[in-house]
Amino acid sequence: MLLTNPLYSQEDTLITYYEKIEKSMKYQTGKIELPSGNATLNVPKGFQFLDAKQTQYVLHTLWGNPEDSTVLGSLLPENGGVTYTDSWMFIISYQEDGHVNDDDADDIDYDDLLKQMKEDTQTENAERKKAGYNTATLVGWASKPFYDSNLKVLHWAKEIKFENSTTNTLNYDLRVLGRKGMYNVSAVADMATLPQVKTSIPSIIKSIEFKEGNRYADFDSSTDEVAAWTIGGLVAGKVLAKVGFFAVLAKFGKFIVIGLIAAFAAVKKFFFGNKDQEVTNPNTKTEIVEANEGDEKE
Repeated sequence: MLLTNPLYSQEDTLITYYEKIEKSMKYQTGKIELPSGNATLNVPKGFQFLDAKQTQYVLHTLWGNPEDSTVLGSLLPENGGVTYTDSWMFIISYQEDGHVNDDDADDIDYDDLLKQMKEDTQTENAERKKAGYNTATLVGWASKPFYDSNLKVLHWAKEIKFENSTTNTLNYDLRVLGRKGMYNVSAVADMATLPQVKTSIPSIIKSIEFKEGNRYADFDSSTDEVAAWTIGGLVAGKVLAKVGFFAVLAKFGKFIVIGLIAAFAAVKKFFFGNKDQEVTNPNTKTEIVEANEGDEKE
């Protein structure tokens, strides 16, 4: 029997498009040579790797974030995908701005730091609103900052509440320190994913391995530059305002998950709607699919 209801044909078209995207992703496992050249990535069990080009496509074209050429790739759960409603990933990049001194790691009062960060977030809301983004409230630590002095890894997580969002965003950050810079590994997800993200942190930390001569212990004070910030500065983010990648990464944390969830919620509402509402524009999703297919061809 031929289905004449436009909702069915629209749903089939959209589902087909998302399936096409998933099938086009070329996931990798095993040992990956990172483009920065100073480290390798040993893809942890239960994860899969997307290279820089595909990650950019997901972040920018699919999830609606600004382009950022510093992204080196991403790690996604093996049983997930980029078009799932609960999609999340660890975004990987490298920043070579000098050796980060960790002498202050044990002296930081992270509760005081959080108070200052909350005030800064409220101050920045005016700029966010001017740029067309929803305002944000820093709820608190989703996981309090911790510096592993043996592995030279800093990690912390923030819970963020966005204007007009029914779910809070999780922004879980890792900084893997090396001789001349650090790897930024940031999980972008929603708060419901926190237990899953936290469970994976030990294996993610160990997945990045600096090559001989590039490790934190290889620092040479007579030749190597020292970064303008220490451990406390990395968490606060203030001294990183001049660094483009962190500004973009902040937007990742604020908007990727919200944009993804909102997009799929809109799709669900479009196809199934509320019982007391009816769809008024059955052609909208066809236009979106056609536009996305045009982007993909490029």
